[in-house]
Amino acid sequence: MSNTYKALSALLSYPTKEIKDAAGEIEAIILNEGLAPAWAIKQVTRLTDDFKALDLYELQERYVFLFDRTRSLSLHLFEHVHGESRDRGQAMVDLKTLYGEGGLEIGANELPDFLPLFLEYLSTRSDEEARTLLKEPLSVIAALKERLEKRKTPYVAVFRILESIAGDEPSKRELDDLRKTPDDDPNDLEALDAVWEDEPVIFGPGEEACPKVSEMIDRMNVGDAPSAIAKTARS
Repeated sequence: MSNTYKALSALLSYPTKEIKDAAGEIEAIILNEGLAPAWAIKQVTRLTDDFKALDLYELQERYVFLFDRTRSLSLHLFEHVHGESRDRGQAMVDLKTLYGEGGLEIGANELPDFLPLFLEYLSTRSDEEARTLLKEPLSVIAALKERLEKRKTPYVAVFRILESIAGDEPSKRELDDLRKTPDDDPNDLEALDAVWEDEPVIFGPGEEACPKVSEMIDRMNVGDAPSAIAKTARS
């Protein structure tokens, strides 16, 4: 089990006073555990420095602008796989059930495919299992990293670290499919409306099945439940 996943989860959660005040501790966890590569520490420090220096309102406004108003940067993993199709609902029910079986109970208003919540779950698994699970949404993580790189935001450091920890390359086919999704500008309301009307990205032969999500859920059912779960900040 690794607290690095919890630290990264906190950095990707909606900024709160508690997270802002803990920025130094979050940075120390990532540095001291050594799960993240040495080159990543300097990059993530840019983000934690922002948490320390910027006003809380500025942090919250930036977060909403990036991850809530920009669909192509959504932190909900199944959003990029299923869009708004019916398959997404069932996939999330299954994922929530697996979280519960693993000892992680979530609130009724929390969506299980939220990346910070997924990282919290990884923090309860063995290192080997966590890495295996992290590889499952790696194409989505890689696509988000590319979109954040274009915006030159320090949040990209978290996604570079996740790619490095996974220790694998994303599926080229899946990543190419995700690259076809318009990378919307939240300031362009007309374009934003068009993006929300687009067909969902589907991996596999059609809407009847999604091998990527099915495999991820199946893998999450492997392993023993942890004896205790430490709670992290959630939006």
